[in-house]
Amino acid sequence: MTSIMTNNSASAALATLRSINSNLEETQSRISSGYRVESAKDNSAYWSIATTMRSDNKALSTVQDALGLGAAKVDTAYTGMNSAMEVVSEIKSKLVAAREPGVDKTKINTEMTALKEQLQSIAQSASFSGENWLQNERGETASDKQIVGSFNRAADGTVSLTKLDVNVTGTGGTILIDNANATNGLLTASYLGASPSGTLGTAGDNWKLIDVAAATGVTTAVGTEITLDSATTDADIEEMISVVDHIYSQMTDAASGLGAVNKRIEMQNDFVGNLMDSIDKGVGRLVDADMNEESTRLKALQTQQQLGIQALSIANSSSQNVISLFR
Repeated sequence: MTSIMTNNSASAALATLRSINSNLEETQSRISSGYRVESAKDNSAYWSIATTMRSDNKALSTVQDALGLGAAKVDTAYTGMNSAMEVVSEIKSKLVAAREPGVDKTKINTEMTALKEQLQSIAQSASFSGENWLQNERGETASDKQIVGSFNRAADGTVSLTKLDVNVTGTGGTILIDNANATNGLLTASYLGASPSGTLGTAGDNWKLIDVAAATGVTTAVGTEITLDSATTDADIEEMISVVDHIYSQMTDAASGLGAVNKRIEMQNDFVGNLMDSIDKGVGRLVDADMNEESTRLKALQTQQQLGIQALSIANSSSQNVISLFR
């Protein structure tokens, strides 16, 4: 039946053309944005996952910055520790020289005094971003340090941070000079002359390389500062050498600890970088558009659109043919 009120052919052609135009608009949007899932309406599940993982990647980027800052602090402390070890080794050499008969112990002590001042300068200068891991100031309490190492998301969605611990105050700690509690500093603590690693004995049997002046709120170390004068006995010098050698051994342990932390930071930084790349790839698989597929689809839809327009034109012209029946 032919009707001038309802053109079913035109309606069908119009519906087809609308569908084609909708698909064409979607394909053009994917090509222009590069995303198959650009917003929640495209695929709410994939969009939610991608949005969360992108946020986590931003957090991991901040972790990389924190690792870089931590590496700089460790490098600064290691450089200071390494320089201080060279000075302590030089002090040990001076003490060995003082053991020789006939040497002027007073002149050697002058050289040692200059070396001690250099140790204090090194410890004070080994600071980065306001943190000094080699020296603790008066009125402060030394504490171990932590470096943010990673950002983690558990299966239940909870988040946490992994931290790298740096030993500053314990065995193998890095504090050289503690101006608040001298017993915590490698250079300011007291050591038993006969056996530096043993229990401290009575005053006079204990030695300290650098003396922290007594003051209100300051805990000093018992014993005698390592100095030389004409009355210093050979036995005292040998105890001093033993103590300085023990201090050097402890500084070696501390430097080894800093080296281990630095290596772990480097490994963790590489891991975080690889993890970020993996997350980017995973998100891309979920939401990125396949440009080869989309370009092929675009060509097909453009052809369908042209055919749809032509079909609609034919359907619309069919009603005009009715007029010829009344001529």
